[in-house]
Amino acid sequence: MFAAIVLLVLVLGTVVFHFLSPWYFTPIASNWSSMDDTVTLTFVVTGLGFVLCNAFIAYCIIKFRNKEGRRAEYEPESVKMETWLTGLTTVGIAAMLAPGLLIWKDVVTPPDDAMQLEVLARQWNWSYRLPGEDGQLGAVAVSHTSEENPLGIDPSDPFGQDDVIVYDPVMHLKVDQPVTFLLRSTDVLHNFTVPQFRVKMDFVPGQVTYIWAEPKEPGSYDLLCEELCGVGHYAMRGRVIVDTEESYAAWLADQPTFAETQAELSTDLVAGQAGYAVCSSCHGVNAEGNKAMHAPRLAGMDSEYMKRQLRHFKRGVRGTHEDDTWGRTMAPMAMMLGDAAAINNVVSYIDTLSGQPEFDGNANTGLAAAVERYEPSASGDPSKSQALYESTCAQCHGELGQGVWTVNAPALTGLEDWYLASQIKNFRDGIRGRHADDLYGLQMGLVANTMTDDQAIEDMVAYISTLENPQQPVTLAQQN
Repeated sequence: MFAAIVLLVLVLGTVVFHFLSPWYFTPIASNWSSMDDTVTLTFVVTGLGFVLCNAFIAYCIIKFRNKEGRRAEYEPESVKMETWLTGLTTVGIAAMLAPGLLIWKDVVTPPDDAMQLEVLARQWNWSYRLPGEDGQLGAVAVSHTSEENPLGIDPSDPFGQDDVIVYDPVMHLKVDQPVTFLLRSTDVLHNFTVPQFRVKMDFVPGQVTYIWAEPKEPGSYDLLCEELCGVGHYAMRGRVIVDTEESYAAWLADQPTFAETQAELSTDLVAGQAGYAVCSSCHGVNAEGNKAMHAPRLAGMDSEYMKRQLRHFKRGVRGTHEDDTWGRTMAPMAMMLGDAAAINNVVSYIDTLSGQPEFDGNANTGLAAAVERYEPSASGDPSKSQALYESTCAQCHGELGQGVWTVNAPALTGLEDWYLASQIKNFRDGIRGRHADDLYGLQMGLVANTMTDDQAIEDMVAYISTLENPQQPVTLAQQN
């Protein structure tokens, strides 16, 4: 009797907890309420089966409990009971499967007016491509993929020239606009999941899979990879922002087309030199840097990284934290670069600079006199951080710290030790990398937390200073 009571109490507690639990789906923000209905139906069918089975067990415990003089009876089969069990099980399974099959038919049948949006997944970040004014996406091929053309768009296809390119992991959608997500991977299995949209699908290398949804609620939603895709899987995060029509139009107008990204390869160095004039007051005439002003050496720094950081300063993604004194100083300087072309011109001009301070005869003059040159940290022990670097940092930045462009990870070698140390501390302490749009910063924050104190950071920087500095960053495939 006691065992039956305990069993019934557990069943009752489970049912009550289900209805009172604080953990359930996130609020839905798309047209797929039928998904919630199907899951609710599954809970009803399986929950009813759970209650009935356990109630039957409790009944049997009480009904057939041991009594003086009672002998157990052996009944090898019961056609009546088996018929009932088979029938009820069939009805239950059909009740769960039939609605799912109908909804799946809808999932794989996008409406005719759905906008196509390509999502490119690779370890461990997201990129996007939208059709331009012609309403058609251009052809792509892995053979076209390069550092200048990460999405592999065919340059000879006229339909691809006006394709809108979004290299940032944050994607915007228009509310009440059906979207077909074309899912493409360049390396391993990934998964596209926006929990509030209620639909998800795997990326399969060599194929283009798809799902569709119609965003119904403006807001900001996490994009997750829910397929184990390597050591950086936990940090593969993106965001989908559902805008009103006006906000979406303003965002879309600010995104470059494929033709514009290729045109940036031919820059105006004269304009870049003029734009760099204000930068030189801190970073030096030859981009040699000035530790006294907390201005790192820019010469030799990864170009794409510099462009991304300038955009972040302009948008308030970086340099707004109250404790980021130097970042707050940098933000208004970045605002002086009016558009993407201006940023590209300045960064291209920086690439031509030597990084060497200017001299007047045998004596340093002006800003160069205050420059503190790069020296490995005297307090760091490289041997203590080598294993941590190889198991974490190397997965994105390369075994030699050379950077890996396919994961948008800049080169670390050649950067000054004080600058590296200060930025790792900022990531660890939440001064940098906590803005909702700085998803790469979020990844860095998670990694920086593995260095629990300042000495561990000094050890890491000391190890990085021992690495060689290859001329060009590699792809993840080359690294592996």
